[in-house]
Amino acid sequence: MTRLGLSKKWIDKMKNLPESGMGYQNVTVKLKNGVVLKGIVLNSDILQVDNHTIFKNDDIDDINPS
Repeated sequence: MTRLGLSKKWIDKMKNLPESGMGYQNVTVKLKNGVVLKGIVLNSDILQVDNHTIFKNDDIDDINPS
């Protein structure tokens, strides 16, 4: 599992999207290198994905609800 604290840019986006449940959002994360990951965002600021891909905020192209 990989966890990443999101930057203000992504936190602001997550705050404007509906929750999937109390305190979390199911998301699809597209990285700039084309890799697509499924995960959850906790409390709009922590991204958790179920694999061991190493990436940082600058590697994220987009995050969308799934």
